[in-house]
Amino acid sequence: MKHSNVAIFVPHNGCPHACTFCDQRRITGQAYQPSSQDVINAVETARKSLGKETANAEIAFFGGSFTAIDREYMTELLSAASPYVLSGEFGGIRLSTRPDAIDSQVLSILKEHGVTSIELGAQSMSDDVLIANRRGHTSKDVENAAEMIKNNGFSLGLQMMTGLYKSSADTDRYTAQKLAELCPDTMRIYPTIVMNGTELYDLYKRGEYVPQELDEAVELCSELLSFFEGRDIKVIRLGLHDSDSLRENMAAGAYHPAFRELCESEIVYKNTLEALEKSGVREGTAEFFVSPSSVSRFIGQKRKNLSRLSQLGITAVVRQDIRLSKYQVRAVGVQ
Repeated sequence: MKHSNVAIFVPHNGCPHACTFCDQRRITGQAYQPSSQDVINAVETARKSLGKETANAEIAFFGGSFTAIDREYMTELLSAASPYVLSGEFGGIRLSTRPDAIDSQVLSILKEHGVTSIELGAQSMSDDVLIANRRGHTSKDVENAAEMIKNNGFSLGLQMMTGLYKSSADTDRYTAQKLAELCPDTMRIYPTIVMNGTELYDLYKRGEYVPQELDEAVELCSELLSFFEGRDIKVIRLGLHDSDSLRENMAAGAYHPAFRELCESEIVYKNTLEALEKSGVREGTAEFFVSPSSVSRFIGQKRKNLSRLSQLGITAVVRQDIRLSKYQVRAVGVQ
């Protein structure tokens, strides 16, 4: 049964900092602050569309600083959502917040209202990068908050960004390693996007910040995806959600509406090269066996992977094998 979220955005509310990259209102396309009635309306709409599958759905408060908003307002929103969870109709409440906005008191309130999953916007585990991007918290704050969340029985989600100002691929790998050590249940990975009107935009225009190219971000994020999945940590998001507002207001950065697909296709291509090496095929026609669900990953967007194989002198014939997993590839030369 597919998991789903009833997403409710609380944009840029409660955050005491203006991060270099942040323009929540443009990212979400929404500056409106939801009321308790808005929460009820969203959940009631979801009830009708999901039917019997509501038990596998979470009511999700996104925006990045949920536990930092006015306490009365936070409780009002939670109180509107909690009856649907405490009755067992919906699977839980998920929210995202800052690492420095977690303490025992707020966790008690969240548990009382049926919150099941808490995501922390860590973004980086390099204190130098956090300072440069005006995050307002430290890597130690991430570690402390993650420990408290897990110790109190919540599912822990962590979020990181690649290509931040003053970061590098090695710094991002370090962040991934440190976050994996916190044993989260889920991860989100976002390549940095330069939004108009942000401090990062000014740095970009002055030439002080060079954003990741798309191919560069795909190369790194495919590596990070393999890293987390290899540790049984589920990556539930790769790249920002596509929206008209995002596309209209972004100035630069590694954005693609199917970013995850590009990353998964890159993993399959690397495994294809390894399969070729094992098969001993150096040129000519080869049969490549993949999972039925991974045929498009093997081919690549706009047939990119087939083109790359062609440049190596390999003509690919794709075959399906239900015994193979998502990323597995087996190659056989054709006489």
